[in-house]
Amino acid sequence: MLTDEQIEEMMARVRKLELKARRLVRESFSGEYLSSFRGQGLDFDDFREYQHGDEVRFIDWNVTARMNLPYVRKFREERELAVILAVDVSGSADYGSVSLSKREIAAETAAVLGFSALHNGDKVGLVIFADEPILFIPAEKGNRHLLRMIREILVAKPAKPGTSVAGACDFLVRTLRRKSLVFLISDFFSDPLEGPLGKLARKHETVALRVMDPLEAKLPKGGTVVMVDPETGFETQVNTDNPNLRMGYEKLMRRQHEGVAALFKKHAIDSADLGTQGDTLAALHQLLKRRSRKRAR
Repeated sequence: MLTDEQIEEMMARVRKLELKARRLVRESFSGEYLSSFRGQGLDFDDFREYQHGDEVRFIDWNVTARMNLPYVRKFREERELAVILAVDVSGSADYGSVSLSKREIAAETAAVLGFSALHNGDKVGLVIFADEPILFIPAEKGNRHLLRMIREILVAKPAKPGTSVAGACDFLVRTLRRKSLVFLISDFFSDPLEGPLGKLARKHETVALRVMDPLEAKLPKGGTVVMVDPETGFETQVNTDNPNLRMGYEKLMRRQHEGVAALFKKHAIDSADLGTQGDTLAALHQLLKRRSRKRAR
């Protein structure tokens, strides 16, 4: 259970995130979000009598039988989106070698996307996951609703700190009845990925946001250090002055990064890499601009 001091510190972080996210939405993100993500498909509206030129496939035969006249279903364009933020809070999410942890970057990104969605009139929901889905908050509107979700991202403490992106994807496929826009926020250090990601992308519009730390790409020289896996607790002593070890590590991480990127491309999942250093939202800007250009074609 959190102490009063911890609760106050956490609420201060949420308020700070809210102010920053609102400013970013007001200055630039809202317009980019609107042009990148719009409601898709048709929503049933009403019935009316068949008129010459109407699509025969829209005839409702049950109503037609009752009225003894042909009736068609009327539709309106569906504008409102259900936006789901699926956030990884596993053990590796609390790592950060610069200033912010990957979890804090995920919370900041979720806040910006959430306020952009609310500004556009969309509903926002949340799935928090680690080794398994931990919390599901259905999509709703309202600032208090969103602030609760940001708070949950920051304070979640999974009983099992491992990562299962597959478990989160399967949960979303089973749970979301209506086609939704899913932002999957994780470092994607998880197996298996291909099958679950493919299923999710086929059912819902999926955007992958990969949160990375610079030390995960390149190991610096620092003598002999003890490295600890935050998800398994495994410890190993490593001589980081060994150039062959650093080269092998860099090659391994590059291969993992490229493999995940290839999966995103294969399943037509738009993606962006968000770093824990520098301007973490610049890549998100670029992603929204790419989507805007794609939709304008």
